[in-house]
Amino acid sequence: MLRAPFSNQLIENNNWDVIVIGAGAAGLMTCLELPDHYNVLLLNRNTSKKSSSRWAQGGIASVVRPEDSFDLHAQDTLQAGDGLCDPAAVKMLVEEAPICVERLQKLGMIFDTNSDQLSTTLEAAHSCRRVLHVKDRTGRALVEFLEDQVENKKNILHCRGVRVTELLTIDKNCRGVQVLDGSNLYWIHSKAVVLATGGGGHLFTNTTNPTQSAGEGIALAWNAGAAIDDLEFIQFHPTALKFYGAPCFLISEALRGEGAVLVDINGKSPVDHLKDGDLSSRDQVSRAIMQNMIENNIDHVGLDLRFIDPQKIIKRFPTIINRCQEYGVNPLDEIIPVAPAAHYWMGGVFTDLKAASTVNGLYAVGEVASTGVHGANRLASNSLMECLVFARKMSSLVLEDNYPLQGIKRRSIETKFPIFDDSMNNKISLRIDLLRKSCWKYLGVSRSYKGMKDFLEELHHEDSELSNNYLLKAIKNIPINDSVRFSEQNRRALNLLLDLQNRHITTNLLLKACIFREESRGGHFRSDFPEKSINWKCHSRQFKNKNIQKRFT
Repeated sequence: MLRAPFSNQLIENNNWDVIVIGAGAAGLMTCLELPDHYNVLLLNRNTSKKSSSRWAQGGIASVVRPEDSFDLHAQDTLQAGDGLCDPAAVKMLVEEAPICVERLQKLGMIFDTNSDQLSTTLEAAHSCRRVLHVKDRTGRALVEFLEDQVENKKNILHCRGVRVTELLTIDKNCRGVQVLDGSNLYWIHSKAVVLATGGGGHLFTNTTNPTQSAGEGIALAWNAGAAIDDLEFIQFHPTALKFYGAPCFLISEALRGEGAVLVDINGKSPVDHLKDGDLSSRDQVSRAIMQNMIENNIDHVGLDLRFIDPQKIIKRFPTIINRCQEYGVNPLDEIIPVAPAAHYWMGGVFTDLKAASTVNGLYAVGEVASTGVHGANRLASNSLMECLVFARKMSSLVLEDNYPLQGIKRRSIETKFPIFDDSMNNKISLRIDLLRKSCWKYLGVSRSYKGMKDFLEELHHEDSELSNNYLLKAIKNIPINDSVRFSEQNRRALNLLLDLQNRHITTNLLLKACIFREESRGGHFRSDFPEKSINWKCHSRQFKNKNIQKRFT
């Protein structure tokens, strides 16, 4: 069932077994996999249809061809992960992937086919063609299909335009959430909570991710006491559209899988020194492109697909063709200008193989989670499959019957805080923009201690100001049985302040992880420690109010 945004009716307080936060592929599939006898509340911050999984172009990795095997898929995943994958998690992913594909097909999902067989493409660092797709809009097709399935289920209520501001913990157990629902702030109880909030690419100015992908789930989990692992590993996609006036639109590496090649301003390959050239791993290609851009004093390189059969390109990549043409670039006749952009976060909320975090009752599925599948660098098209495989674990979720849902009636209270004016909101927005620029400058494709240390000091200066903000302090003290209504001006201000606060928390955690790891590995490259070290074949781990530490498997 779907509740439209901006409803005047508050969500029931005491009716929910499981609350799922986030409505991308991970959140939607989690809802479908949970047992039908559970009452499930799906909270979606967005009123529009935006998510990283919806924007995913490439496809879903799974062994479906006779020349492929679980061993090959596992080997490719482990090699991409640069020594930090959890072999058990990888084994589970590759072996359960075909089961998840079959599950989708039985529900009615239609993938591209070729001669009555599932059509597959080749992507970087894959040894076989194993990426299933729906043209170049696999993510969108998957999310729209799952939305229809979810909204037709009577045990699931999907609420758009509802933002989670805090996780409710009782005796170190996660038992619900605090939400900003329109202008109303209140608590909702549940027996368990599943984070499916996506990654943090929008912490950076150059990104393929939507606005809400700014690490909010990580901030929520960290505040609740959960372990956060491996945040230093950010995957920068090598080919995002780089054109004046255009957003960083993803140019799928499936194009290079079909034969497209990278060229620099001189018509030479910026990746010809790499073992696998254009199909090398994303971290290698991104660094090679950035180095070439620096050497040639230019902000992009080119992707050339002009020699590929145009009909094949039009049929396979209609979204990319149309989007490029919207900004005056015809890929059939011109080289596409591209540059690296923040794309995927390998680290996140640590979970076991059942998607459970270190906080009882709190689970995480999708990019917000650190499952062990990706290690230091994700293999292309394993992300959507990870969503499906770990959502599947929710089918066996057993809730604690000894936890009674609270029978508390809400009291409605009008707030009487000073009114934030629009000029203050503009200042907050400017601070968010400056924070994103600093992230790209100091925590982008290449990092160094001096720059990161300066950035850390800059953050510390602003932290105290945020912690003393009266609106942010006020919501920390809302009694569990109260519903508080804000003025429209203060609602807008609170939304912006929450964005800034959560970005600050997550950026701090990211920065400390990057400083902590004194080597280069996978999605983490330090110019002052350019080599990989055996001493760092471990994970970084962060808890609230504790120093960052190494975690060995």
